[in-house]
Amino acid sequence: MWPVECIEHKRDGNILTKIEIDRFIQDYTNGTIADYQAAAWLMAVFLRGMNARETTDLTMAMAHSGDLVDLSSIPGIKVDKHSTGGIADTTTLIVAPLVAAAGVPVAKMSGRGLGFTGGTVDKLESIPGFHIELSEQQFLRQVRSIGIAVIGQSAEIAAADKLLYALRDATGTVESMPLIASSIMSKKIAAGADAIVLDVKYGDGAFMKTKENARRLAHTMVEIGTLAGRPTRAVVTSMEAPLGTAIGNSLEIDEAVEALAGKGGRRLMEVVSAIGAQMLIVGGKAADEAEGRKKIEELVRSGRGLAKFAEFVKAQGGSTAWIGKRPLTKASQVFTAVCTDVGCITEIHGRALGDIAMSMGAGRARKEDAIDPMVGIRLFKELYDEVRPGEPLFTIYGKADADMNAIAQKIAAHIIVTPSQAAHIEPVISEIIDGN
Repeated sequence: MWPVECIEHKRDGNILTKIEIDRFIQDYTNGTIADYQAAAWLMAVFLRGMNARETTDLTMAMAHSGDLVDLSSIPGIKVDKHSTGGIADTTTLIVAPLVAAAGVPVAKMSGRGLGFTGGTVDKLESIPGFHIELSEQQFLRQVRSIGIAVIGQSAEIAAADKLLYALRDATGTVESMPLIASSIMSKKIAAGADAIVLDVKYGDGAFMKTKENARRLAHTMVEIGTLAGRPTRAVVTSMEAPLGTAIGNSLEIDEAVEALAGKGGRRLMEVVSAIGAQMLIVGGKAADEAEGRKKIEELVRSGRGLAKFAEFVKAQGGSTAWIGKRPLTKASQVFTAVCTDVGCITEIHGRALGDIAMSMGAGRARKEDAIDPMVGIRLFKELYDEVRPGEPLFTIYGKADADMNAIAQKIAAHIIVTPSQAAHIEPVISEIIDGN
């Protein structure tokens, strides 16, 4: 009666064994379990849930369903960083070179953007000449040599996850904590890192809409990593407003360079400091959060992080002539809007701004869509900043045929100014989970 008995076991609320989970994932990946049977199993998991051991077994089964990256030839503790995605999230482009400059190897596989969130791969490809595709030997050699490499994610990493995700999307089973957590962690574990730091976001511009759900997801993934023998930590962060000030691929590269030069925005650098500190701790380069934050700040102040970014870009074929000299972004049309009100910015609707940027060509609605790396939005003000009439509010970088006035009106409608300060100020960092 296999696989019906496995479906029935979970339907009836039983705890699945590792053997059952391994066999189900292997058989589905090999095509011996039909989509309708896998759909029934996913719905049973959605309705009945999984305990920590089941979720970890599912994660490991999915991780072993495709290629496993072997990073053992790289000395040191290899640390991976993952974000659940959000608007103006440039953290990886800043924190990875900073951590690498501190001596923690970063061998990272990243994906492309889909929808309103940008992908690290797309951002890096806006740099002229940058190669996101490296052979395994080139990838490992570069990390051994300079401590950092970022490449596109292989289609063969966690092969079962790609199949199951498409089925979850079609069967109303996406929003299941065990299925979300195992999807993310299977790819991280298959990518070979010794330790993992997670940036789990919540709010208007994030996948998880509430802080409580983000906390649950973070705790679940940290538990998976710990049970799988990979030290894992998570930082729960707010995406109630854009994290940084740049929305668009080359614009986010420009923002990363500015941040590494010591000119990063308040909210963005708070997350960079928190994530970077946790990466240094699990990487054996800091004893605690205070020491980790201090080292991150020193790496910015000394310029070592920016130098490592330039070294990384050059190693992967990218142009470095512009770094520290001029912006990378060059758009056909540039339009700057100014403030018309006096008061405090109490809301910035990041999801709406992300959708506007996507409609301008900065993102893709379908995987096969092309993007324009030079278009997007650059904000001059952050959440809770005071504003006065005549001050620059944002700049739009558009295509030659873009209606800049119409776009500006849409953007302005999502930046809310009130006469007085916000009654409640939401902190960017709400919790750090260390797995102990």
